[in-house]
Amino acid sequence: MTILRIDSSANIETSVTRELTDHIISSLGATDVTIRDLAKNALPQIDHVWTVARAVPAKDRTDEQANALAQSDALIAEIMAADTIVIGAPVYNFGIPASLKAWIDLIARAGVTFRYTEKGPIGLIDGKRVIIALASGGTPMGSDMDFASGYLRHVLGFMGMTDVTFVAADTLAKDPSGTMLRAHAQIDTLAVAA
Repeated sequence: MTILRIDSSANIETSVTRELTDHIISSLGATDVTIRDLAKNALPQIDHVWTVARAVPAKDRTDEQANALAQSDALIAEIMAADTIVIGAPVYNFGIPASLKAWIDLIARAGVTFRYTEKGPIGLIDGKRVIIALASGGTPMGSDMDFASGYLRHVLGFMGMTDVTFVAADTLAKDPSGTMLRAHAQIDTLAVAA
């Protein structure tokens, strides 16, 4: 099994999502793990050159345009090479971290990871299992104030990744030990489902 691990917590040493993703990967018995740590190696924000370059056919791109898309191409290649994508997603101010949004902006490309048709958009990344470790102090997953889980499920599905499972540690401020016990128990069932 090949896993792409995406860490986005700015908390390097005591991150709940990092702990949960460690457990997920261990439970799945991964043989090959690519790690993309968005806190340790920040990705660039998309800019004017990038937005223009993505609409230019590859053979017609200038060197500047090709260079602008190189990071995006590498990130998409990591996804395509993986069987399973494990994402650590802490909830910051009711949404996902800016680092994770930057990753999504760089991988969501018309004609590459999705395409538009007369019947609507079609995702081009299929056959991937996605497991998201979501942690928050007090934003219950699925609640009216949770703008993270719904967004992640939607944008990943838009690109074709519809097999998405959340491991929620979403009430850490109220019940830290119980929340973690429930999250770890959920992870243990993932290995059985695999």
